[in-house]
Amino acid sequence: MHPPGSPHGHVPSPPSERRAWLLAGSLALLGLAVLVAVLSGAVGRSPEPAPPPVLVRAVTPEASASAPAGQLGGAIVARPSAAEQSLDAQRLAGAPAVHISRSWVAGFYPIYETAQTTFGVNWLLLASIHMQESAFSTARGTYHGLNFAHCCGGPMQFNVTNGPLSTWDLVADSYIYARRPASYDHMTAVHPSIYDDFDAIMAAAHLLSADGAGYLLDDSAWNAAYDYYGHDQTGVLYADEVLARAIGWSQHGFCINCGVEPSLVSAVHAAYGAPVAAALQAEAEAEAVPPRSARTARRGKSARRSA
Repeated sequence: MHPPGSPHGHVPSPPSERRAWLLAGSLALLGLAVLVAVLSGAVGRSPEPAPPPVLVRAVTPEASASAPAGQLGGAIVARPSAAEQSLDAQRLAGAPAVHISRSWVAGFYPIYETAQTTFGVNWLLLASIHMQESAFSTARGTYHGLNFAHCCGGPMQFNVTNGPLSTWDLVADSYIYARRPASYDHMTAVHPSIYDDFDAIMAAAHLLSADGAGYLLDDSAWNAAYDYYGHDQTGVLYADEVLARAIGWSQHGFCINCGVEPSLVSAVHAAYGAPVAAALQAEAEAEAVPPRSARTARRGKSARRSA
């Protein structure tokens, strides 16, 4: 106690330190709990998107029974009509050379990277198909309407007419499995859209993955490219060129305006395309020759007429 009138007469008594120690202890425990949660991954980590679904086609029991083992419902094949096949063969044979700027193609790199990471497909295969289908989205009509065969549209030329459940319908929602880039050329207002570069490239990666493509530029990549177009002779040509271009890029670097080396196309065809082309040719010849019973019947008829 200070005597009355002393200079310390109006100084308040110091507060108790017990409350301060309790507050400090509580904050320390809270900080320790947050640290443990961060290290364990409970907080501070963005949620992972659900894995993409396994694509399954609705097929007839006959088609399912003939599908290769491990391919439920068989591969997802574009199945172009004969007219579409003929038109596309002309396009592949006489495609004009165009010059595409590096800055334009650079806008697709983040999309290729996202598609490769999400679906496990080599981005060079994806880019090669992008080049084959729409010259990296520079071909006339890429962003509106359908192609010359009136079946397909967009940067990756998805078929929207081979339904019900067209090829595009099967993979249209593939964009939901990864974060969309903040900006890129030709982002549509409504999704999914075959005219949106991100939607289309993600869908293509999902389709290739479903048909067996992975990081390697091998027979699996060839088969997936073959399925991407369709099971016919033009599909063989398409798969040969697409894979040869991707392999060339992997060996010599990504070259936007370089042509496909004929030697590489020949090598890919010899390894993968030739056996398939030969089987298709044999099948076509077998269909052109009537069954033995029919030939025998015709010969019998002729013999009776001559008698």
